[in-house]
Amino acid sequence: MARVVVDVPLAHLDRTFDYAVPDELAGRVVPGCRVRVRFAGQLVDGFVAELGDSTEHGGRLAPLAKLVSPEPVLTPEVLALARAVADRWGGTVPDVLRLAVPPRRAAAEKRAPAEPPPAPAAPDPAGFARYPAGPSLLAAVAEGRPARAVWTALPGEDWPARLAELCRAALCGGRGALVVVPDGRDLDRLAAAAEQRLPAGSFVVLRADAAPDARYRRFLDAARGSARVVLGARAAVYAPVADLGLVAVWDDGDDLHAEPRAPYAHARDVLVHRAHLASCAAVVAGTARTAEAQLLVDSGWAHELAADRATLRAAAPRVQALGADAELARDPAARTARLPSLAHRVARQALADGAPVLVQVPRAGYAPGLACDRCRSPARCPACSGPLGIPAAPGPGGSRVPACRWCARPAAAFDCPHCHGTKLRATVVGAGRTAEELGRAFPGAAVRVSGRGSGVLASVPGGPGLVVATPGAEPVAEGGYGAALLLDSWALLGRADLRAGEETLRRWLNAATLVRPASAGGQVVVAADAAHPVVQALVRWDPAWLAGRELADRRELGFPPATRMAALSGSPAALAEFLAATRLPGDADVLGPVPEPARPGDEGERERFLVRVPRAEGAGLAHALAAVQGVRSAKKAAEHVRVQLDPLDLV
Repeated sequence: MARVVVDVPLAHLDRTFDYAVPDELAGRVVPGCRVRVRFAGQLVDGFVAELGDSTEHGGRLAPLAKLVSPEPVLTPEVLALARAVADRWGGTVPDVLRLAVPPRRAAAEKRAPAEPPPAPAAPDPAGFARYPAGPSLLAAVAEGRPARAVWTALPGEDWPARLAELCRAALCGGRGALVVVPDGRDLDRLAAAAEQRLPAGSFVVLRADAAPDARYRRFLDAARGSARVVLGARAAVYAPVADLGLVAVWDDGDDLHAEPRAPYAHARDVLVHRAHLASCAAVVAGTARTAEAQLLVDSGWAHELAADRATLRAAAPRVQALGADAELARDPAARTARLPSLAHRVARQALADGAPVLVQVPRAGYAPGLACDRCRSPARCPACSGPLGIPAAPGPGGSRVPACRWCARPAAAFDCPHCHGTKLRATVVGAGRTAEELGRAFPGAAVRVSGRGSGVLASVPGGPGLVVATPGAEPVAEGGYGAALLLDSWALLGRADLRAGEETLRRWLNAATLVRPASAGGQVVVAADAAHPVVQALVRWDPAWLAGRELADRRELGFPPATRMAALSGSPAALAEFLAATRLPGDADVLGPVPEPARPGDEGERERFLVRVPRAEGAGLAHALAAVQGVRSAKKAAEHVRVQLDPLDLV
């Protein structure tokens, strides 16, 4: 008898089903292999969860229809993790397994498994010596102890090398490691560091953009135990690492770690849950710190791994903000100027010293926002009422004609419906126009643009030049940048978002950490009021202080991560029916409804409710919502209600 997880996307069928193993398949069917079974009159895929001698089913068991592959691709640990993730986020195991196990490629399974390389020697602890508890963390990972740390990396830290050293520590203790980073650029840097510090053949890189054959081959290397270390992006959190000894996530505040598909779990939270289930070490790392990471420290689940203030000051660049009395006396317009005289002086000095200058701009494109020059009303498309903007790429002959950002129709002739003005002005300046303005302000200096539309640069030479980049697209400069200018702070700090403060600091610190230390002349200028708490945290380079402040504010207001929250989206009628059938925990607080912006494929009006419960009631909330989803699935409800626990966006 085989218990099978059937790949059926129905909530009320989220369990295993018993099937008989035919005599011709006996001995070939193993736990974790792929099979096909007949279910509700159709042949569907499935995984064998376990084999047994008895069943609770009273009737005759249907036989397995086909053994797709005897390769055990679903390990018991990953299946247990999938069940835990489904329970915590109100999803189903088949939804999780679609993310965890890649599609089969028969050619990859025909390869003979390679022998894992021998365990390497312990890593040199010198890289972690600047952190008081760093060598102890390396030793704990090597000894297989479940050490947990929230690591705040120093400015200019070679974080890929440090993560590779943690993986080497796990290998030298005979255990595996799993490291997750936000995107392909970070993965390239981590893979390069692993090639230098880990034995050949001891690690694989799971990339979302890899060819299906290559991705499945690397997945099998991990499942077979040939490679004990897995490096990857979001989907790698479910990688079948043998004898897991370490999980680590870099830059957990990046929204690329949030899974956009059901059950919408965050990579950081899955890895924390996996560390608990496997009783292994865990490291949550970054230049900044999220409120969720601060909660791990405050609760005692993890310890803080950070350098002392003297070491921090020696590694950090000098950070200056607008608002100093001496600067205002020199430049009275410093508070309102987009590029104040302080930024000009710092950039000119860095260029004169032969160093590159990084300019961070929050918006991509040329002029993504336009308004009437006379009445300042936002410019809208006369056809679809979408916002007008000027695209990054110029038209024929170098012309830049405004166009709708929704339907792409050009708007060469503009007539304001409010005042009948015919001229437009830019309300938001993008990276393309910023590059043009800087090219005129610094004649002779080479200007490069890194970001969406123009291409993301991985690195730039160390000579003089200007690099205009959007957040997350900042290339690494050889020898570090001489200066960084952080412009248009209002676009980041003024967002109506619960995470606006911590996200702004994360983006600023990720750019500032690429700048040389102050002892080498490195400077950072942020075009923001020095009195703002986020700016103060940047000037002092103290992300832990801001994370603690954010967490305290959210505790007082009842927002995540101090509470668990679920977002329910659907039509008004479907939501009313859903809530009426839900047995919410007694302390649940229902907020809403509010109108929800339409998504592609949506028809009719949609609303959104938020359901908030104390953190201790989170499991009860997930169970209650999953139960209603199961009932609606069994009744074949006509309208779907989207359920997302712990959403990043509450607006």
